[in-house]
Amino acid sequence: MTDDLGLFADEPDRPRKAARGSKPKRDNRRLKLTVVGLVILLILGGGAWYGYRFISGLGGYDDYSGAGETDLVVEVASGDSTSTIAGTLKEAGVVASTKAFVTAAESDARIRSVQPGYYVMRTKISGQDAVARIVDPKSRVGNLQIKAGTQFDDITSGDNTTPGVLTLISKATCATLNGKSTCVPVAELAEVASTADLAELGVPDWAIPDASRAEPKRRLEGLVMPDVYEVKPGSSALEVWKKLLADSSARLQGAGMPGLADGTGFTPYQVMVMASLVQREAIAKDFGRVARVTYNRLAISMMLQYDSTVNYVLDRPAILTKPEDRAKTGPYNTYANPGLPPTPIAAVSPEALQAAAKPADGTWLYFVRCEKDGTSCFANTLQEHQANIELADRNGAY
Repeated sequence: MTDDLGLFADEPDRPRKAARGSKPKRDNRRLKLTVVGLVILLILGGGAWYGYRFISGLGGYDDYSGAGETDLVVEVASGDSTSTIAGTLKEAGVVASTKAFVTAAESDARIRSVQPGYYVMRTKISGQDAVARIVDPKSRVGNLQIKAGTQFDDITSGDNTTPGVLTLISKATCATLNGKSTCVPVAELAEVASTADLAELGVPDWAIPDASRAEPKRRLEGLVMPDVYEVKPGSSALEVWKKLLADSSARLQGAGMPGLADGTGFTPYQVMVMASLVQREAIAKDFGRVARVTYNRLAISMMLQYDSTVNYVLDRPAILTKPEDRAKTGPYNTYANPGLPPTPIAAVSPEALQAAAKPADGTWLYFVRCEKDGTSCFANTLQEHQANIELADRNGAY
């Protein structure tokens, strides 16, 4: 056996004496063992330091430089932390490493106010550029806000046009990716809404029977609840509708539908139709009483005579109607047709749904907006109602 370090020795036949003027071999062995131990400690220590640097991120990290390559859309989900966003960007090929983004974000407090939604980013950019892009308000796309009372088609009043649901969705689909627009035209959205299978679109089961009987262009009216939605630019019209209706269905469930209709004597869809009338006819504080007028008139087969339904097909926001408009035929003319219109006439709020399902107690049959702030006056008789109309004229309510 070789013993280059002199750690082992043959058993001597007899004790040997160290040569005069030299140190014992035992001391040499100790010295060699000490050197070997120090070498091992250095190796172990270096490995530990390298591991600590790797885990803690104290060492270097990969990062891109330059203008990047391709535009793309990434999503920031609700509750995402900076490190989660970094992981999303790394997976999408935006940054070379999560550390590149996290390190750059440490010096920019705006990163904490990044909202959930979609952002136009670029592949293979530095962590610093990625942070600068995602905190830039111009990078956020796909934000869709639907207000209560908004109808599908645009409403025109003089020179002013209020965008409807279709226009708002179309605008939300817009972004510029690699020099090309992603906007889905209103006509394309309307075509899918009119022709696609309702179940495939994600229309709630309880709404399909009534929606399928409606005029095709109006069958999705009222099924998008007022709220803030996120639409991914680059999606097709069908993809946009499916996600939007899925999100809205969840909100309808959150508002109590379809169970909210239990005990009303009406189907969930009819309750939603009534809620849309309440939404367009009154301000919030009068929702319950306008709903009661609706119930009372329906109970005695009295025409609803709501101007909002007549103006709905005319795409007008006016409170009143003209005699010639009330004389026009059509399923939404509640001056000429008994009962409810075939579909909702606007996006309905949870408050309007609650009022339609649980109307205020009362015997009123008439109401009119009698104050400038939109407050309505209610009456049991036509004579009382006429007095309220005169009050409305004096108050300049119209």
